[in-house]
Amino acid sequence: AEMAAAARLTGTENRLVSLPLSRIRVIMKSSPEVSSINQDALFLTAKATELFVQYLATYSYKHGRGKEKNALTYTDLSHTAEECETFQFLADILPKKILASKYLKMLEKEKRDGEVREDDDEAEEEEDEDEA
Repeated sequence: AEMAAAARLTGTENRLVSLPLSRIRVIMKSSPEVSSINQDALFLTAKATELFVQYLATYSYKHGRGKEKNALTYTDLSHTAEECETFQFLADILPKKILASKYLKMLEKEKRDGEVREDDDEAEEEEDEDEA
């Protein structure tokens, strides 16, 4: 049965997927729980991944600011990850872009807050108001 599935994949089904199946297999095998991969499972994972990326891109384009430029931007994707509940699991992978200087200030503030007053929310809120 697996041989027949492999033969099918080399034919028309393989053209139904744009992602390289060999790379998908490598990624799937990188999981310690995975010992062998059925060809149908490989194909379905590749197709599902393609459909997900297509949905993410379409949603981000429709709800993003890049529409004016007829372009899908990183900002559109990160906005989707931040604002849309369906895509919030991607927030760590698609963080909002910030300037390095702003990030360094945030790190410094976290360091100061951690040393001086741990878990004192009121003091942090007052500092935020002072900066604004």
